[in-house]
Amino acid sequence: MTQLWQLYNRIDVQLTRWMARHGIDLLRISIGIVFFWFGFLKFFPGLSPAQDLAINTIDLLTFGLVPPVVAIYVLATWETIIGLGLIFKKYLRLTLLLLFAQMVGTVTPLALFPHDVFTAFPYGLTLEGQYIVKNIVLVSGALVVGATVRGGRLDADAAAE
Repeated sequence: MTQLWQLYNRIDVQLTRWMARHGIDLLRISIGIVFFWFGFLKFFPGLSPAQDLAINTIDLLTFGLVPPVVAIYVLATWETIIGLGLIFKKYLRLTLLLLFAQMVGTVTPLALFPHDVFTAFPYGLTLEGQYIVKNIVLVSGALVVGATVRGGRLDADAAAE
């Protein structure tokens, strides 16, 4: 039984070290893919499930000064740039700033259009509401990625010290 436990521990240490070495890069790339994909969809009318809600939100926030077609293409470009910045690890501070700014706009429909995002306030979400709330995970992941821009990293062996 002791040999089995030692084998388990060796495998666990190696897996934990691999996750510490690669986890943040995989998180950054994954978030980048989500942003790129969702942004890219917005270039094609009718493909993004959040298109109408995004247009309505931008329209209200800009007091109707930005035409819907411009708004959706600006948002599509913004999200695509965030995605590319994360995937290729370029201008990461600026990319994360764009991401956090975009997220502020993304959550505003919860307050501006509760009838579009809730089936039963405050717990029953529509598909659009779920689309918004899942961004909690993206923001949390972006915070972890952001913690590395000055050289921060995970240390798989820190707990063993």
